Amino acid sequence: MSRSTPLMSIDGITCAYGGEPALVNVRLDIRREDFIGVVGPSGSGKTTLLRALLGSVAPVAGAIRRQKGLSVAYVPQVEAIDWNFPITVGECVLVGRSAGRILPWPTKREKAEVADVLERLGIASLENRHIRDLSGGQQQRVFIARALIRRPQLLLMDEPTSGVDLTTRHEVLHLLDELNRSGLSILLTTHDLNGIAAHLPTLVCLNQEVIGMGPPGTVLTPEVLERTYGARMEVLQHAGIPVVLDPYDRLNVVPIKPSHAHPRGH
Repeated sequence: MSRSTPLMSIDGITCAYGGEPALVNVRLDIRREDFIGVVGPSGSGKTTLLRALLGSVAPVAGAIRRQKGLSVAYVPQVEAIDWNFPITVGECVLVGRSAGRILPWPTKREKAEVADVLERLGIASLENRHIRDLSGGQQQRVFIARALIRRPQLLLMDEPTSGVDLTTRHEVLHLLDELNRSGLSILLTTHDLNGIAAHLPTLVCLNQEVIGMGPPGTVLTPEVLERTYGARMEVLQHAGIPVVLDPYDRLNVVPIKPSHAHPRGH
């Protein structure tokens, strides 16, 4: 399959709730090996876009076209998870196994697949730990593992670094980069313009409609950000990577060191 053939094409979709538009004429192609970050303010339609891609929200106009047989997996925000639910890491990953199976217990093959994916993500030793006893980065890896056991071609993620510290943010970024380089296409939403978005190969600035799309250096500009967020933002360059200054917190911005895992597009 050629990389130029889209896994999924978003062809001018408009989505609405109660007659109020959430997305307007959005166009985007997701191709094999793409790594795309979607940024925008609260209420800009990021979550609606994910729901539309997952098929849980139907556009009122336009269409979403999937490649035949496309396998898609979803990783929710870790903040939305009930961490007190009595389940181990291994059991949690098994939840992601294919639907429609008959046996209620895991087969030897499924157990081996869980072990393999946990090993791949560096958390094999945690298989029998309760999920509530994990760090934020470990929890995120568990839910990525749960998605990967479905062998997806496209991974959709909602705010994968929300509520985590700087170290965990970098761990997640490097992990996602490794997965993308292994051939997995990734689309994620993020509010983190400097810690995540500035390091991704492709950014989409969204506020109901697509305001800008392309490499961070061409998308993270004062003009595009003002149209996206409704406020003027200053953009500096740090080690060749754009750094966005929040207009309400300009004195407290600490530039993020460039990720060695993401030389692409910089």
